[in-house]
Amino acid sequence: MNKEKLVIFDTTLRDGEQSPGASMTLDEKVRIAKMLEKLRVDVIEAGFAIASQGDFESVKAVAETVRDSTICSLARAVRPDIERAAEALKNANSGRIHTFIATSPIHMKYKLQMAPEQVLEQAVTAVKMARNLAEDVEFSLEDGSRTEPDFMYRIIEAVIDAGARTINIPDTVGYGTPEEYGAIFRNVMNNVANADKAILSTHCHNDLGLAVANSLAAVMNGVRQVECTINGLGERAGNAALEEIVMAVNTRKDFYPLASAIDTTFIVPTSRLVATVTGFPVQPNKAIVGANAFAHESGIHQDGVLKHRETYEIMKAEDVGWKANKLVLGKHSGRAAVRSRFEELGVTFESPEALNDAFQRFKALADKKHEIFDEDLQALVSDAKAESGTEIYRFVGMEIACKTGQKPWAQLTFTRLGNTITTESEGGGPVDAVFKAIEKVVSSESALELYSVNAITAGTEAQGDVTVRLAKNGEIVNGVGADTDVIAASAKAYLHALNLLESEGRAHPQRGV
Repeated sequence: MNKEKLVIFDTTLRDGEQSPGASMTLDEKVRIAKMLEKLRVDVIEAGFAIASQGDFESVKAVAETVRDSTICSLARAVRPDIERAAEALKNANSGRIHTFIATSPIHMKYKLQMAPEQVLEQAVTAVKMARNLAEDVEFSLEDGSRTEPDFMYRIIEAVIDAGARTINIPDTVGYGTPEEYGAIFRNVMNNVANADKAILSTHCHNDLGLAVANSLAAVMNGVRQVECTINGLGERAGNAALEEIVMAVNTRKDFYPLASAIDTTFIVPTSRLVATVTGFPVQPNKAIVGANAFAHESGIHQDGVLKHRETYEIMKAEDVGWKANKLVLGKHSGRAAVRSRFEELGVTFESPEALNDAFQRFKALADKKHEIFDEDLQALVSDAKAESGTEIYRFVGMEIACKTGQKPWAQLTFTRLGNTITTESEGGGPVDAVFKAIEKVVSSESALELYSVNAITAGTEAQGDVTVRLAKNGEIVNGVGADTDVIAASAKAYLHALNLLESEGRAHPQRGV
C-alpha cells in the first residue's frame, strides 16, 4: 500500500545551532548538510541569512553544495530579512524562504507591541514579497500553540491566499500536550477554507519532554511535514529528535498513515557527526542513537534476544546505522584507501594539500592506535577544522608532572598568531594545571561553564573527545579537541574555545520558531 509522504524538515543547522555554544563554522555546516543529503532529508534549514555575514555565507555555501534536498533560510516577516534569504538561496537547486511572525497574545503585546490586525497585515505582505522572490514559501506562526484559534484561522487563510505553500504552527516554548496540540491541526483543517492548498507543519520544542509526542500527535491530525533536529539539538531543552520521529513512523507502520523517504542507515553516522562537530555528546540511553539503545544487560533480555531478536528488540540496529565500520587500515596504508573511506563518510578534500594533511594526521593516529574507527576519522577531521578556522592559538606540545602527594604541574607550548609561547602552572589536577598555564598568558577573563570528556570509541586506546564551554560578556562557545591523550585533547579544546571567543561572534536578531 502506497502511503502519503511525511516531509522531513531538518533544522539542525539553524535551530540546533542555537543551543548555547553549538555554533558551527561554514565548513562544518557544509559537512553536516552533505550528510543530511545522504540521509535523504527533504528540507534542510541551513540558517538565518540576515543574522550575520557568517550565517549568510553558510546558507549560500549549503545552497550551492547540496543538490538533492530543498535548502531553506529563515527570515522574519520584514523586507531586509526576506531579500537577504533570497540572495543566499539564489544558486540553490531547490530553495525555500521560511518567514515568520509571532501570533500569540503575549508575544504580540510584549515583544512585537503590535495589534493583531497589524500582525496579520505584515504577515500577508511578507509572504507576497517572498513569493515574488521564491516559488516555495513557508510561513510560521511563532508561539502557535498559544495563539488564539480565531486569529490563527484568519492569518493562516490569509497567508495561504498570499502564496504560502507550507504552514507551520510551532510549539515554540514547549507548552503543548499531545491531545491539545494535535487538536490544533484538526481544528485548522476544519475551520480554514483553503487549508487543503498548503502542507501543515509541526515544529516542537522539548521543554516538557513532549516534543516527539507532540509532533507525532500532529501527524495523526493532518500534519505532513515535521521540523526536527539530529539528536534533538536545539535551544533550551532542544527540539523534536529526527531519529525518534522517523523510526517511530517506520517501526509502527501499522499505526502511522505516512512514510518518510529517509535512508535510516545514515541515522547513526549523522548523529555522531553532529555530536563531534557541536561538542554535544549523545547520552548513552538516548533512543535510537545512544550507545545503550540496543544493549541488553538483563539475563532474561539476553536470553530472549538470542532465541528470537524480536522478543526484546523492535528495530534492527543495522537499520539505523549501527555497525562495526572498522577501518582495517594501518600506518602502511596508502592515500587512496584512506581517501576512499573518508569519502564514504561524506568527507571530501578540496585540494591535494588538504588530503595530504588528513593523511598525515591519519598516520600519526595510526602510530598511537592499532585500530582506526569511523568515529576516529570524524574526530580527526573536526580537529583539523578547529585548527584551520580562525586560528589565533594552536597547541604544540606539553609536559605534565603528576605524582601522588604532590601538586600536579603542567608546562604547555602553543602558538599565538604564529609566535611560540611556553608557559607553566600548578593546578588541582593536570587538566586544571593546563588551563591555568594557558590563562597565565592569555588572561581571557572567561568563565569555564562546562568540561566534558567522552571516549570516541571503546578500549583503552580510544581517543578522548573533550568539550570546553567558555562564557564571556554574554557569548558562549564550545571548544572541542580530540587526542589519545586526554590532557592534550583538553588543551586543544581550551585553545579552540579561545579562538572562537576571539573571532567575530554570531548574533541572532531574533531566535525564530
